Amino acid sequence: MIIKPMVRSNICINAHPKGCAALVKQWVDYVKKQRSQKSGEYSFSKPKNVLVLGCSTGYGLASRISAAFGYDALTIGVSYEKEGSETKGGTPGWYNNLAFDKLAKENGLVSETYNLDAFSDEAKKIIIDAAKARNIKFDLIVYSLASPVRTDPETGVLYKSVLKPTGKSYTGKTVDPFTCKITEITAEPATEEEIANTVKVMGGEDWERWIKMLNQAGVLEKGCKTVAYSYIGPELSQAIYRNGSIGMAKNHLEKTSLKLNEYLKEQVNGESFVSVNKGLVTRSSAVIPIIPIYLAVLFKVMKAKGTHEGCIEQMERLFRTKLYNSDNKVPVDSEHRIRIDDWEMDEGVQKEVLEIMDKITEDNIAQLSDLEGYKKDFLNTNGFAVDGVDYEEDVPKMNEI
Repeated sequence: MIIKPMVRSNICINAHPKGCAALVKQWVDYVKKQRSQKSGEYSFSKPKNVLVLGCSTGYGLASRISAAFGYDALTIGVSYEKEGSETKGGTPGWYNNLAFDKLAKENGLVSETYNLDAFSDEAKKIIIDAAKARNIKFDLIVYSLASPVRTDPETGVLYKSVLKPTGKSYTGKTVDPFTCKITEITAEPATEEEIANTVKVMGGEDWERWIKMLNQAGVLEKGCKTVAYSYIGPELSQAIYRNGSIGMAKNHLEKTSLKLNEYLKEQVNGESFVSVNKGLVTRSSAVIPIIPIYLAVLFKVMKAKGTHEGCIEQMERLFRTKLYNSDNKVPVDSEHRIRIDDWEMDEGVQKEVLEIMDKITEDNIAQLSDLEGYKKDFLNTNGFAVDGVDYEEDVPKMNEI
């Protein structure tokens, strides 16, 4: 069958197996090239046994690739994906995991991938048993879960997250990258219950539960690190993001990191961090008001300056210059956060972005922004528009790459 992207309301609802595999290969090749060119920077402390929670897409997948192909680490990944069958497609993450495990094996690396609900205690027990069976202890735990729902393992209650402002409604422009049509979206404010539910899903509660269960089971290495991911972004998106329901969850995540830092220091002389990352096209960011236009302009500005990064460039730099650097000390800001968004939030970059955004119209957005780059990244997340893939080629089965 010939597979074309199916886009509905700025969301791509299908995936291309070969495209997903090709993108994973590109990311792997990037890390291997960086390691070859900057071998000296890879010669300091390094991760050996890594657990990646939310390993199948975006920053989680890029983290796993950076650990495995940058440092030869054994990696165990957990994600919850829909499997493909011969005739029906799976989720992009399912194909990404297949591609990662295949490339890891070809390169002599050890990897295990589990298709589990990482929020469940059952998943935690399975991973603990897997670590004990291999007689390993984790020295790095990456927490990169992104899910709209979570069932509390203690109460059985299902919580749903929302992406809404708080206090008052928010109206912002968005763009359809396929037509250049600009429209306004209004988001109504979240209720107190919705905010609380979003914190339950996307805050730090489950992260803390993972770390404590792993420690109590004796599978954390002395000096281990754990890192979760967050985003701050520019002032113009604060109302819908950082000061919205998602931002409340991120605040909880960052507070949890401080608690875990003290806990790990006491238990195993370990450390906990939140890394504030760059804004990128994800399967969710495309439907957030103002974010698509901001990212399209940001990409143009940063590409012109030579500082643009995608997921894999961000995570490779995070590992090499922050988590495992020559100082053997992780640099943090005043709130104990790693700032790998430093190039995005550069004063000159932000000033130029805002100046351009003030001029954007439907007639000039294609010229003033990198809408083509945004569209390509949007399609890439589902395995489409990946360089080197023949999309006219027949895909005989949807359960292989």
